[in-house]
Amino acid sequence: MTDAAEKIQYDDFARVQLQVARVLEAAPHPNADKLLVLRIDLGDEQRQICAGIRGHYEPAALVGRHIVVVANLAPRMMRGQESNGMLLAASNADHTRILLVSPDAGAEAGWSVS
Repeated sequence: MTDAAEKIQYDDFARVQLQVARVLEAAPHPNADKLLVLRIDLGDEQRQICAGIRGHYEPAALVGRHIVVVANLAPRMMRGQESNGMLLAASNADHTRILLVSPDAGAEAGWSVS
């Protein structure tokens, strides 16, 4: 954490709902070079999210993979496609390497992450 980063209280963090999701479909965003459009399963519902991981992951390699998402993020339009959540990823300082945050084997769609 840098000195400039604002510290938050536990209650702020507790409001973020992190869940395991399974990727059902993945495709390049039709209007954005850096985005993929994913259809995900959260156990009790399916959603669409957009993620800036194009160029780092082949869409077909994501299908069936479990990822961690922010499930209670307000919907947002991203270049004409609605995104209903955000996946978690780690990256190096210049964002030339992006790695998805994934649960261990055995986790199921819809499980809470804490």
